[in-house]
Amino acid sequence: MSEYWPVTDVLAYLAGSWRVERSVRDLASGARGSFSGTTAFEPLDDEKGLLHHESGTFVWQDVARPAERTLRFLADDDGAGRADVRFADGRPFHDLDLTSGHHVTDHPCAADLYRGEFTVHDADHWRTVWRVGGPAKDLLLTTDYTRDSERGPGHDPERKPQHASERNSGQG
Repeated sequence: MSEYWPVTDVLAYLAGSWRVERSVRDLASGARGSFSGTTAFEPLDDEKGLLHHESGTFVWQDVARPAERTLRFLADDDGAGRADVRFADGRPFHDLDLTSGHHVTDHPCAADLYRGEFTVHDADHWRTVWRVGGPAKDLLLTTDYTRDSERGPGHDPERKPQHASERNSGQG
């Protein structure tokens, strides 16, 4: 069985609500933090895509505080397995191609470079790993997403498997 789960329609896959657990490591100082919360992907009103809204609690150096962010996942003209990810204000963030179930992308930000690795495990689990390097940053952010089956419109317990890895998930 492949370690990646190909996605034929990235917007349909992401649609709905996900539980989020993120670990944050400062590789230079050894400091650690975490984020726990939810991410909702909801249809955009003005264009084909999804509004991504993440909210929860970020803990850093034993101090907990609320945290949130909003992104726009826009349909890519090159195929349904791809999206153009933008910040809430419309600035480009990164490309996303999940047709193989795995994607690596970069986002330059001033003197820093964010390198993201996206891995889809199955219909209800995916992960991002962002390595951030630059003159003032040396971070590793690992985020696990688990579909919230009670609230996620993309989750259908009656859905038939569409990928070989899904059909054979109980074997091997």
